[in-house]
Amino acid sequence: MKVALIVQRYGTEILGGSEYHCRLVAERLAARHEVEVLSTCARDYITWANEYPEGTDRVRGVTVRRFANDRTRDIESFNAYSDWIFSHAHTAEDEQEWLRQQGPWCPALIEHLEERHASYDALVFFTYLYAPTVLGLRVDPARSVLVPTAHDEPAIRLDLYRDVFRLPRAVAFNTGVERAFLRSRFDFEAGAQEVAGCGVDLPPFLEAPDDPGEAPAAGDDESLSAPLSAGAAFRRRHRLMTPFALYGGRIDPGKGCEELIEYFGAYAAARGDAMLALMGVKLMPIPPEPYIRFAGMLPEAERLEALEAATVVVVPSPHESLSLLALEAFACGTPVLANARSDVLTDHCQRSNAGLYYADQDEFVECLRVLVDNAEVRRTMGRNGRDYVRKNYAWDVVLDKYERLIAAVGGRTTGAGPRSKGRAASRGRGASRARRPPGSRRR
Repeated sequence: MKVALIVQRYGTEILGGSEYHCRLVAERLAARHEVEVLSTCARDYITWANEYPEGTDRVRGVTVRRFANDRTRDIESFNAYSDWIFSHAHTAEDEQEWLRQQGPWCPALIEHLEERHASYDALVFFTYLYAPTVLGLRVDPARSVLVPTAHDEPAIRLDLYRDVFRLPRAVAFNTGVERAFLRSRFDFEAGAQEVAGCGVDLPPFLEAPDDPGEAPAAGDDESLSAPLSAGAAFRRRHRLMTPFALYGGRIDPGKGCEELIEYFGAYAAARGDAMLALMGVKLMPIPPEPYIRFAGMLPEAERLEALEAATVVVVPSPHESLSLLALEAFACGTPVLANARSDVLTDHCQRSNAGLYYADQDEFVECLRVLVDNAEVRRTMGRNGRDYVRKNYAWDVVLDKYERLIAAVGGRTTGAGPRSKGRAASRGRGASRARRPPGSRRR
């Protein structure tokens, strides 16, 4: 089948979030189907500036078609508008203006869908939030699969998202927690629904069956005197000879990183026996503390080495629909310390028995102390985490679910019929503009 995956940004430099999720799925599906990714030219989600060249590219064996955005985002103006719309009565047109300001605003991508949707057997939209999904789902709902990657946040309460969850014929939820949350808020008409998640590979250096009597716990100092494992090599390369907690992803207040640094500072003041390593894109200032090490963006192989080397991986985000960071830590045999405000993360920890979670600073400090001080606890959690990934997030398990969803929408019939009522009202450059609802007013 010919399958299009639609996502707001796409590239090997983009790690974490729905974009990384989309790339992992696209690369695996490309072995079974003719896959195209439809995306914008943006690399940065703050401004949506066009940085990638417009046109067709090949990225790790996947065809990518990028379309230029019509506007960039003024983040301060958008944040002010968001504060207003989330706290005041407003019209449907106000919400459409919010969607335009949020971006990415890419009419050319929607035009491509309108002109070429019948050439694809399935359209798979990643993340509910942005305009390419909101507007793209209207083009051919009967051929569409939605991967919501949703969590409880102010934006999801806007009325414009009711159609986003009503229109597609198929939905791929990330977790049972996400599915329960969305079903409590929206009416789904999708006949095909799966809790699919995303596949996670066990790193090559951990693919052998676990032997409780052999491998040291994740991050154990004993590994430094043994033949060098990938994790031990990483520790020596970065001079991390003490226990260390690792965070990977966008280093951003919205991901809980300010709170993480504050809480770790309390741990360091009380104990002084561990370091905090941060890997990923820096989107906020990092204080020049001696116990913080900024590793920056790492190649994929070294990133996995870091996850195995860490004593514990901290997942501080209060908002997650899946958390590939947690799953990759489990796959590497490293226990997780997670933010208890995320129901998805607490569910992962409870079902896997491979992590702890904290609700405040005192709990963070105590949980980190327990994990740092107890090698046997880490070893047991490491085995539990790898088993959890094998059973629930192995790629063959995940891809079988995507195959069922694609088969449910597959075919080259047009989107005409009752389910196509949400299709964009007009063709051409202005096709991505939603019609003004009766009775709405201009601002």
